[in-house]
Amino acid sequence: MRNAAAVASAIMLLALVRLGHAQASPPAEAGIAQLAQQLRLGETSSRQIVQTYLDRIAAIDQAGPAINALIELNPDALAIADKLDSSQKKGKVYGPLHGIPVLIKDNIDTADQMHTSAGSLALADSIAARDATIVAKLRAAGAVILGKTNLSEWANFRSNRSTSGWSGRGGLTKNPYTLDRNACGSSSGTGAGIAAGLAVAGIGTETDGSIVCPASVNGLVGIKPTLGLVSRAGIVPIAHNQDTAGPMARSVADAAALLTAIAGSDVRDPATKDADRHRADYTKFLVAKNLRGARIGVVRKLARVGPEVDRVLDASIAALKAAGAVIVDPVELPNQGKYDDDEGIVLQYEFKADINAYLAQLTPTVKTRSLADLIAFNEAHADREMPWFGQETFEKSQNRGTLQDKAYLDALAKSKRLAGPEGIDAALAKDRLDALIAPTGGPAWTTDLVNGDHFTGDSSTPAAVAGYPAISVPMGFVHELPVGITFFGAAWSEAKLIGYAYAFERATRARRPPKFLEHVGAAD
Repeated sequence: MRNAAAVASAIMLLALVRLGHAQASPPAEAGIAQLAQQLRLGETSSRQIVQTYLDRIAAIDQAGPAINALIELNPDALAIADKLDSSQKKGKVYGPLHGIPVLIKDNIDTADQMHTSAGSLALADSIAARDATIVAKLRAAGAVILGKTNLSEWANFRSNRSTSGWSGRGGLTKNPYTLDRNACGSSSGTGAGIAAGLAVAGIGTETDGSIVCPASVNGLVGIKPTLGLVSRAGIVPIAHNQDTAGPMARSVADAAALLTAIAGSDVRDPATKDADRHRADYTKFLVAKNLRGARIGVVRKLARVGPEVDRVLDASIAALKAAGAVIVDPVELPNQGKYDDDEGIVLQYEFKADINAYLAQLTPTVKTRSLADLIAFNEAHADREMPWFGQETFEKSQNRGTLQDKAYLDALAKSKRLAGPEGIDAALAKDRLDALIAPTGGPAWTTDLVNGDHFTGDSSTPAAVAGYPAISVPMGFVHELPVGITFFGAAWSEAKLIGYAYAFERATRARRPPKFLEHVGAAD
């Protein structure tokens, strides 16, 4: 069996030798601030940074462990880097992400040579006419869009028997910590790719758990923002009452920098009308003393994952106390679980309306113009699109009526009320809490294409349904598998939660890079 440490060392050596500039090559764990300083001092260039990550992708994603995190590379990445280097030499720096390579999920539009397919062969030839708003913001901040990441096809909204991280177009993404384990989803490729050091940071999207779950099982920080803080314009939708994009990174600092770049109001997305009033420079809240006096509630009923996760959670609670937090344990989250069925109804109704609207505005070269067309396409290409699981979720959505149906309106009102004002808000008010915590979920499960996912617990639904922010941060390991802790709270409380997450990260330093093990126990 291959020695994991030797493989990792060989990969790094390959990149360094190929570049011929070891001193200018960023280490796999390099962050935005570190690389920005090196660029500013002339110790490296954006081209050198981009080439380093392209070499890592060749060595780790396409060969070696072959985690298959990327679905497409940006053929213009080096040319963009050259332009940014030229601009910097002339004294013009675009923004805090100048020259920094990032990965984005393949359900986010880019008006370049890359496709936007949501992992589906039905959109394999779709090239967007216009950048998604968040992509335009990243470019304006100076970021280099290095490539697009694989995902659970259609953001995991095609079947309830699906395997996270698999798509008809991209195949299966592996977890870089243990290769036979799942990378979770639907932002699987972003999670696995950033964990493996294939870019500095990345963007995922979430409807319920699709940022925080892959962040947790891939040892990353993932931020699901308040609904309406970040524009969804140009993102393949599931449901407009829960969809959002957000950063995934190896540190809270990098995630905060990315969120600062993409947050803000956008006329293309009416839900963001209040975003400019609430957005901030989130890097200003990276203070190690932020937990002092903070009242944090532990939602134990969201922590029923297993004794080993409980052990890591208890150690994390001890670290929070040592950092000065006041812990209220346990805290009851009112109405938890009472809106799960209503959430499903809302998503089915909204997916039909929202995906039809998205498909209708694509370029004429795309032949699938509706959900009905997608269902027909999958049936016609079942050998490639449905070898492992079907499309019963698509079919349920297609059978729903319009957004004026009473069943939809009642389910939406009930779920929002029980999850938000009578759920998270009520829990915070009862014990005068600043935030709530729970394990993000259990450790990654073994991938099983035949039977689909078998989740080991999660805590994402309350914040997802309410449209409130949540941040998953690495809290430790179960054997060789990372697990995360989620901080969540009231609407627009990103700054506060980022401060707590940063202080926790500094106190615990729980993250460690992946070893690309074949299976749990391989290190022994």
